[in-house]
Amino acid sequence: MIDLILLGCGGNMPMPNRFLSSLFINYMGRKILIDCGEGTQISMRMKNCGFKNIDLICITHLHGDHINGIIGLLSTIGNSSRTEDLTIVGPKGIIDVMNAIKVLIEYLPYKINIIENPKGPFSLSNGPLKDVEISTLELQHSTECLGYSLYFKRKAKFNIEKATSNNVPKILWNKLQSGDSVVLDDVEYTPSMVLGDDRKGVKVSFITDTRPIDSIPNFINDSDLFICESMYGDDLDISKAVKNQHMTFREAANLASLGKVKKLLLTHFSPSLEDPNFYLDNATTTFKNTIVGEDRLEINLNFKE
Repeated sequence: MIDLILLGCGGNMPMPNRFLSSLFINYMGRKILIDCGEGTQISMRMKNCGFKNIDLICITHLHGDHINGIIGLLSTIGNSSRTEDLTIVGPKGIIDVMNAIKVLIEYLPYKINIIENPKGPFSLSNGPLKDVEISTLELQHSTECLGYSLYFKRKAKFNIEKATSNNVPKILWNKLQSGDSVVLDDVEYTPSMVLGDDRKGVKVSFITDTRPIDSIPNFINDSDLFICESMYGDDLDISKAVKNQHMTFREAANLASLGKVKKLLLTHFSPSLEDPNFYLDNATTTFKNTIVGEDRLEINLNFKE
């Protein structure tokens, strides 16, 4: 199961009922954050997310409403007695920004690894997150900006008949099922000797801040959950969306339809958008399975049989 919490769904500035951009993902006890706007820590505390096991922070871009919460968060993670490395991914410029931030939080009990503007899919090397394939897409905003796609791979089902026919010793079954090859008595045993057909994983895509460019539908294609910025609810605000390089509800819904996603979650609302639900029809007339985000909204995704 993949547990997600939309920690903050606001854009530009925090509001009394709406913190700034951040998504929390819990997978097998390890945690991922996408963006870290103001209020992230408060929402995490309110939902008892825990800080120590955050292994990966993905930053979409370097505007304050997406990164200003990271200084305090890194300090809190340090106070949680974390000693394992933590990885931060971001667009061009993330290394310079993190070097500046380190001046303010010089002494941390863990190492920060920074990946700037990655090319091609990547995964972390250790722990459960090694089975999460992360891809990025360059977006169209007023600064360098990345969209993220996370594919949670599912291990093939153990096939006892296959293991038996390949004469695989039972003491090796668990290790091979976990994906590791083993050499025993000069014989190499591989996972393919005990595993059945591949099974479909779960895909989550996160797109903000951008105009609806042509490369997005293919990038988000077949996502189980597509989380998309929708700064403006009213169709009449299209000129603002174009000027400020954001999207309307209808434009986000159109991307969801083109990308053949399962569910669309709207987020990153303008401070002037007091009640996003008032404009929900502007999205659902184009893509029915749309929900309006709110701070601390929880969504649980399961692997399908």
